[in-house]
Amino acid sequence: MIRTVTLAAALLAPVATFAQDLPTAPYLPLSMATQAAQAAVDACAAEGHNVSVAIVARSGVTKTILRADNAGPHTVGSSTGKAFTSASMGRDTAGLAGFIGANPENGGLRDMDSRLVIQAGGLPIKIGGALVGGIGVGGAPSGAIDETCARAGLDVIGAE
Repeated sequence: MIRTVTLAAALLAPVATFAQDLPTAPYLPLSMATQAAQAAVDACAAEGHNVSVAIVARSGVTKTILRADNAGPHTVGSSTGKAFTSASMGRDTAGLAGFIGANPENGGLRDMDSRLVIQAGGLPIKIGGALVGGIGVGGAPSGAIDETCARAGLDVIGAE
């Protein structure tokens, strides 16, 4: 019996130590992603704009997409691309567009990944200083309006 307990303890000890060393990372829960997307759709709807809103995780994987009634067919792809770009680059898409425009040598960023959409309306989602995803809005008459709606989505979940 003592040998069995000793053997079990010896075998389990390395597993316990290994488990304690696993890294942890903050993430964006689906409930928060859905809340942010709905708030962004509602903010644009209040201004009379039918948009689509996409939220992606830090990895770029889509968490949620909401498409307002009568939003254009192109808006889903636009919003998803903007969200992906913000999560991937960790910055707002309007700022990225300005950065590329002011520095032609960085124009290759546009072709780096076919999923990138470098137009205003995408914002990174940061919670507690950690990048956890991106939000993208597409379909308002301007990228600035798209971005304002995206900001409303971030505000409702307390994201930076």
